[in-house]
Amino acid sequence: MLSADFLDLGKEMEMVNAKADLIHLDVMDGVFVPNISFGFPVVEAIARCARKPMDVHLMITDPAKYAERFASAGAAMISFHLEAVPEPVELLRKIRSLGVKAGLAINPDIPVERLFPFLEEVDFVLIMSVFAGFGGQSFIEASHGRIAAVRDEIERRSLDVAIEVDGGISSRNIAALEKDGASMFVAGSSVFKAEDPAAEIDFMRSVR
Repeated sequence: MLSADFLDLGKEMEMVNAKADLIHLDVMDGVFVPNISFGFPVVEAIARCARKPMDVHLMITDPAKYAERFASAGAAMISFHLEAVPEPVELLRKIRSLGVKAGLAINPDIPVERLFPFLEEVDFVLIMSVFAGFGGQSFIEASHGRIAAVRDEIERRSLDVAIEVDGGISSRNIAALEKDGASMFVAGSSVFKAEDPAAEIDFMRSVR
């Protein structure tokens, strides 16, 4: 939703409700990442008209402080960055205790192996294929190997953990990313900047 037209958010939500599987909300604090996005008033406004689960990606320095409030605001999924919480088990368990799916996110410069000790504690992992904090970045090709490495470890342990990928996702790479092992795809600019966003989502589905 970061790439949506916030002057016409109701119309944008109608399209997302009709076409998408999840509503991905990037929450940035201007500290953990350089930009500031939006906070609880926007999240709560989206929740009032959301007919699909809200996937809240916290790019903030203190996710533990706000996780419960995002759950109360209607989040069905909450992810936070491993870099922000070096010992994340307690927070992951807290999020899951709230009836919300818990995820760990990592930026492209963080070795994926750092996720491995926590795979039993998560419902999903979020592999950033650009650096968190800016929309419209180009996809980092090395992300393919990173996703495949996480998939291999999940399969080796026979875990039920989904892989989400975020950054530069489009119809040009979504099929390859699914082959790598990803099952959730965050598409912002490629959808909202398209001439027909709804048709673009349909096309992305068709090429998987």
